[in-house]
Amino acid sequence: MPLTFDVDGVVLDIEGTTSATGFVVDVLYPYSRSRFGALLAERGDDPEVRRAVAQVRELLGEPDADPVRVERALNEWLDGDVKATPLKTLQGLIWSEGFGRGDLVSHFYDDVVPVLRRWHSGGVRLHVYSSGSVAAQRAWFASSPDGDLLPLVDGLYDTENAGPKQEPESYRRIAAATGTEAGRLLFLSDRPGELDAARAAGWHAVGIRRAGEPYFEQGVGDHAQAGSFDEIDIIGGGTSSGSGASTSGSST
Repeated sequence: MPLTFDVDGVVLDIEGTTSATGFVVDVLYPYSRSRFGALLAERGDDPEVRRAVAQVRELLGEPDADPVRVERALNEWLDGDVKATPLKTLQGLIWSEGFGRGDLVSHFYDDVVPVLRRWHSGGVRLHVYSSGSVAAQRAWFASSPDGDLLPLVDGLYDTENAGPKQEPESYRRIAAATGTEAGRLLFLSDRPGELDAARAAGWHAVGIRRAGEPYFEQGVGDHAQAGSFDEIDIIGGGTSSGSGASTSGSST
């Protein structure tokens, strides 16, 4: 019995939700690690790189940190899976170049893209909220095995333009930016802390639990849960975008 939600917008996490965390960790992280030094050396004067480096120095409390120290900090944060905004910014620049060159092709679980297309065609507005930078999100959706998926997406949000993912205020900012009432938004994520924050902001929330993902065994607390996007029906956006199957209502 699918979970049914009457909403106007769906906001998507990426890692563990639309896509395999293993792909990010095993493919994208090493790719960025091998290119941090070159990015800092070759594009150090680019405004976005310069701003990110200034943020690294601020977080370190070392205003005079040289590129070698900055690169070491980036690698340490990468090892610790620290969601530092400048790390995500620089990774996003590197990944964008990699996707643009064809070095990288993103990953989506098989159930995701058909459902996103169905929801979109039904008038539901789709947004992305990930700890990865907006640049990385844009490259990810533009370089999928199914082609460019960016036309399906209305908005991209990260920890810089929205805020930390486990703080309710971040979800309030996204609701305001989309012009959508909190109760008309649904958030999909595999992380219980993020689901808690979305619900505290007045959103609907569903935990996505996929076998093999890091948060699968932990579960999603008292949130509604689904093993794939096929288990969720949306009847908002001005027209039904569900599968037409029998449904059971849920407001969690």
